[in-house]
Amino acid sequence: MKLKYFVIACVALLGLSSCSDFLDKPSDTRVTLTNTEQLRMLMTSAYPSYNYALICELSTDNFIDNNSPSVDGVRYNLNAYDRNDDEAFAWEDIRSVSSSDSPSELWEGYYNSIATCNAVLEKVEEFEAEGENSAKLQAVKGEALVDRAYCHFMLANIFCMPYRGPELSAQYPGIPYITKPETTVKPHYERGTLAETYDKIQADLEAGLPLIDDAIYEVPKYHFNKQAAYTFASRFYLYKREYDKVLEYTNIVFGGADADPMPYMSDIWAQTNLNYADEYGKYYANSIHQRNFLLIPTYSVYMRHLAGGRRYGINRNGMRGSVRGPGPTWERCRYQNSTLGWVWAMHPCFLAMWVNGSQEYGVWWAGTAGEQFEYTDKIAGIGYAHQVIVEFTGEEALLNRAEAKLFLGDIDGCIADLGVWDEAHRNSPNVDADGRMDPWSKEIVWNFYTKAEAKYLRNIRPERREILGTRLNDSIYFEIAKPLHIDEVCPSAKYHNSPEINPYLQCIQHFRRFEFFQRGLRWFDIKRFGISFSHVIGKDARVVTLNPDIANGVLDPRLALQIPNEIMAAGIDPNDRTPQTVMSTPSPKKANPDSPYNE
Repeated sequence: MKLKYFVIACVALLGLSSCSDFLDKPSDTRVTLTNTEQLRMLMTSAYPSYNYALICELSTDNFIDNNSPSVDGVRYNLNAYDRNDDEAFAWEDIRSVSSSDSPSELWEGYYNSIATCNAVLEKVEEFEAEGENSAKLQAVKGEALVDRAYCHFMLANIFCMPYRGPELSAQYPGIPYITKPETTVKPHYERGTLAETYDKIQADLEAGLPLIDDAIYEVPKYHFNKQAAYTFASRFYLYKREYDKVLEYTNIVFGGADADPMPYMSDIWAQTNLNYADEYGKYYANSIHQRNFLLIPTYSVYMRHLAGGRRYGINRNGMRGSVRGPGPTWERCRYQNSTLGWVWAMHPCFLAMWVNGSQEYGVWWAGTAGEQFEYTDKIAGIGYAHQVIVEFTGEEALLNRAEAKLFLGDIDGCIADLGVWDEAHRNSPNVDADGRMDPWSKEIVWNFYTKAEAKYLRNIRPERREILGTRLNDSIYFEIAKPLHIDEVCPSAKYHNSPEINPYLQCIQHFRRFEFFQRGLRWFDIKRFGISFSHVIGKDARVVTLNPDIANGVLDPRLALQIPNEIMAAGIDPNDRTPQTVMSTPSPKKANPDSPYNE
């Protein structure tokens, strides 16, 4: 009996000892960052994991409603992939959150990345205070600062009005600029002004740029390497209309003002061994290409929104104004629809575009936006859909520089840069050798865009719309050269659009529309250029117009997407998106579509 009680006592003591050991351990199981290498590795998870392309593209003039009346047939029963699509297309507050491509996921994703950057920067300060000042630590600091600036910049361009200079931007709300890790439950943040947001972005960007060092990365294309960082800087200053900075930073991207930018142009149009859309997507987003500066893997079902039988897509005006429309050197490259007999002009390289074969009316997309699927269970067929965003490229840097040169008075330099873009797109087996492609020149740009804008202005007159009716969808110039109101959006004492440079600026916005096709950046260009256009919705042809009073300097408040519901519930002020004028007009009469297009 004595032995029995002794054993019981020993077991009890062991239990108490084990319990004591458990309670002595810290309940926070997070990894403690103790060295620079851990900070470097943590930055791999500091990039946004959600895709802004869908929400932004639906808001642009690239997308149309296939349920609206058209001369190519009647379809009133097509469904959107998601309720988000209906709301985004009509520029309504997006309240239906059910996919990874929603404003809620974007907001959370960017702020999660910012939180990681802040955790790294806090540790960098500790290490510096302890006396460490290695080149590697400074490079990590530089990446975190630039990444934090980028995430806030994207949030501002999605959820705020366009930048309008320091004075006017002070009248618009910005977004909370977070620079420290959260240490309290439900902290309260103020949005501040848009001007303050841009000032803080600029401070982080300028502090981080000189610290960037490509040597610390195992795969530089997935980090803010030097070319990616300076291309981001050129985008930031382009939106601010500080063109001297744009020129300075894009020259750094290419290795000097006189360096040849052609090696940084895409060669995807020259590929003959790519047979499927996902093959194009993988090729386009490959880290081996010089033109790809920053790749960001995201969770996204973007391409599924264009799948069989969807309501919204790239078609009609959206198609004719972009990948299936004319341009300065390919205006004479015309093709005919074998079913409807329509004739249209397009760049021959875009014959590599994809069309959904299950839809007789067609929804177009670029293989450059292909989906990559990650299986978690191949037998069950489940997993995660991804899209790798090619966020910064050589083409963007080139077009940024062309615009900077134009406003700095170097028209010939602008034309030379645009000529590089034109030449790169001729590198395709689909470009015919029968003389239909015209040689690049300053004169051909002037003539084409002067004519295109004049015909657009002629065709949108009320009496002209009444005559043309739905044939407006087929006017080959209708969607290419809408009036640009960049001076009304962001007034500048130094730089002004004028009749002498407007055709070249039209060419820049047109080429950017091609280059950013399905990437979402067209929406940001619409905001900063002050472009007005309409969406025709449903079988009743309800016409909703964006920026109807932009010529008078009145910006449409719907240019800023609404803050997500749960963020407003947490105390962040919403955007006031109430239009100041009536946005609906009567639907056009149906017309006889005998002519394939109207000039």
